[in-house]
Amino acid sequence: MKRFLPFFLMISFLISGTILFSQSDDDDSVQNNTLTPEEIAAGWQLLFDGKTTNGWRGFKTDKLPQGWKVEDDCFVTLGRGGDLGGDVISDEQYEDFELSLEWKMSKGGNSGIFFHVLEGDYPTIYATGPEYQLLDDVGFPTKVEEWQKTGANYAMHIASKNKKLKPVGEFNTSRIKVKDGHVEHWLNGEKIVEYDLWTDDWKNRVKNCKWKDYPGYGLAIKGHIGLQDHGSKVMFRNIKIRDLTDKGNPIFNGKDLTGWNIHGTEKWYVENGELVCESGPDKKYGYLATDKEYKDFIMHLFFLQEADGNSGVFFRSSLDGTKISGWQVEVAPEGHDTGGIYESYGRGWLRQIPDEKENILKPGEWNEMVILVKGNRVMTWLNGEMMSDLTDQKIGEANGVIALQIHSGGGIKVRWKDLYVREL
Repeated sequence: MKRFLPFFLMISFLISGTILFSQSDDDDSVQNNTLTPEEIAAGWQLLFDGKTTNGWRGFKTDKLPQGWKVEDDCFVTLGRGGDLGGDVISDEQYEDFELSLEWKMSKGGNSGIFFHVLEGDYPTIYATGPEYQLLDDVGFPTKVEEWQKTGANYAMHIASKNKKLKPVGEFNTSRIKVKDGHVEHWLNGEKIVEYDLWTDDWKNRVKNCKWKDYPGYGLAIKGHIGLQDHGSKVMFRNIKIRDLTDKGNPIFNGKDLTGWNIHGTEKWYVENGELVCESGPDKKYGYLATDKEYKDFIMHLFFLQEADGNSGVFFRSSLDGTKISGWQVEVAPEGHDTGGIYESYGRGWLRQIPDEKENILKPGEWNEMVILVKGNRVMTWLNGEMMSDLTDQKIGEANGVIALQIHSGGGIKVRWKDLYVREL
């Protein structure tokens, strides 16, 4: 039986730091599903070891679907489809990343690679995750549109008509790069599609295609990698990924409140490397604000609501004692719009979250929040899911500090950790 050879031989570094790979069909000296020292140094990791299915599971299940197995050093979907097949996702979730893999399609076959896949209440991987389409463009049994062909951002953006797709029976190399919402699709060493998530153009395309009935489509900032069983046998190998997420600089050192100012009489302290806010005897509003002002930035943080949890993250704000002027990304008990945007001492709620998203908050557990503030636009994500997307001229004109809040009324205790800010 013919031994399939690795597609990964590093040939160069681009100025941007992106690594390009070449494939050899005749070199038996390099083993599939391994990393070179150069790849390891560049941060690449294997998502498939060539021997086991470790790191993968079925969508919304802890088990691998029956329609997948390891065969000839490849991760193979047997094309059973439906309940017997089922799509698979990576155990880990990724925000910004570069994914590279090889795939070989059966005649007339159809499959896909997905990213930013969420589970929760969503019925399928394509309900949330954009798709790099895989298809036998030549031998598919029915007529297909350009947006259905290999390399397309399925139903959204077509691939270059000059792409170099290898014939059925040969391995193709695909690569997906996601960075700050900008996405690139590559095929056999050439870029064939690029687009931006969350833009007005993106929203309009969603509204005018088959995804219009999928409210969570393409809105996640973080999620699983997915591979599709669409009723065709497809072989995958050399599945490699590197994390490109840049969270910026920590604004909490895990030891003390250096870089922060306390406003009010409520309690702020460090415990076990975590920042704790807790109501004091006065049961009034309290704030912990950064020394530094921030204009355009992306912020990552985790919070755990130990008691009550009525708090928030202010941005582009100013304080006079405990009177704050600015905007708050809400952190509140379940049912009270965590991830919404509120203007204090002004217009009040600017964006409340949909009722169906109230269950995204995990009470009593660590929650991950991402806040993007750029120009007059504010976007928020909770546990990977977009909660708010607001464009507001008044916000765009402002500047100010970042501040954490203790709401008045007493009984509040919230823990914070891993607070990072990257200025844009």
